[in-house]
Amino acid sequence: MPLEIVRNDITKMQVDAIVNTANPRPIVGGGVDRAIHKAAGAELLAAREKIGDIATGKAEITLAYKLHARFVIHTVGPVWQDGKHGERELLADCYANSLKLAAENKCSSVAFPLISAGVFGCPSEIAIAVATQAIREFLADHDMDVYLVVFDQKAFKISSSLFEDVQSFIDERYIEELLDEEYRGDLRERRRNFEAAGQAPHDIRDGLPAFETPGQHPDEDAFIDIPKWMSKPTERSLEDLLKEVDDTFSEALLRLIDAKGKTDPEVYKRANVDRKLFSKIRNNPAYKPSKATAIAFAIALQLNLDETKDFIGRAGYALSRSSKADIIVEYFIQRQKYDIFTINETLFAFQQPLLG
Repeated sequence: MPLEIVRNDITKMQVDAIVNTANPRPIVGGGVDRAIHKAAGAELLAAREKIGDIATGKAEITLAYKLHARFVIHTVGPVWQDGKHGERELLADCYANSLKLAAENKCSSVAFPLISAGVFGCPSEIAIAVATQAIREFLADHDMDVYLVVFDQKAFKISSSLFEDVQSFIDERYIEELLDEEYRGDLRERRRNFEAAGQAPHDIRDGLPAFETPGQHPDEDAFIDIPKWMSKPTERSLEDLLKEVDDTFSEALLRLIDAKGKTDPEVYKRANVDRKLFSKIRNNPAYKPSKATAIAFAIALQLNLDETKDFIGRAGYALSRSSKADIIVEYFIQRQKYDIFTINETLFAFQQPLLG
């Protein structure tokens, strides 16, 4: 995916360029700066000294030496005061100028730390918001894999109000799932009791809710047997059956893009999917994407919950109340909030797989 939040040691990232939160003067600072210099070796400091001072928000590039990357991009983040001294703008410049350097040096992948969120004091939720906004603006016109690397999961924080609202939504869905499971378990127990008493299957209906059509029941384990002659299928030709086959996921995706008047790049970028993967899906009607990719396209197309279930079902997937990630996705869809980056930030904060 073009933008991915990962938990890792940035010095171990195998990318074309690693971004360093550099000291404005050509000396080794603390935190990420010290870790990168230690992993790269003394040659990195020598190269950094040749650059001299770097102004806040600006960026310079050197070789990466002993790191797994080809380049190190040095940028100086702002020290957070109160947010009223241009800190957000300077922080956005760090990302924009670093990405520009990466593109000029033909990098296809770059890894960022969360700039200014450490000893420089920028609140984590603001640092994340500025980072993702600056990166998404760049990705709107460029193809590049960008990683936002977080060393400590606890240091990654979304707004407390969003976190608490999502947590409450998850708790409610888990309670519903538990109640449903208890109900199903109760029905199974009743059936076993009737069978142990030697009563006929149709007698079970006396202890169950009434349904309009015989044999209909929400729990297949408690399904009531009906005579075979009542359920005998009508013989139909293979040609008739094939005419009713639904679109594949790929066919449905392309049809929906046209129906909603969107362009291919607009949709795959909103889905946080790269052009190469989209091309595979477009050129292969039988292509089966991952569940994360299927949901990402549903988000990009701004489908409602029922439409999303039908759409991802064409790839063989379903949303589950037993999956925290699926519940989080449902939370955003129900509120018609289709920003894939905000959804992914929330998924990461809850330690769930990202979409794209």
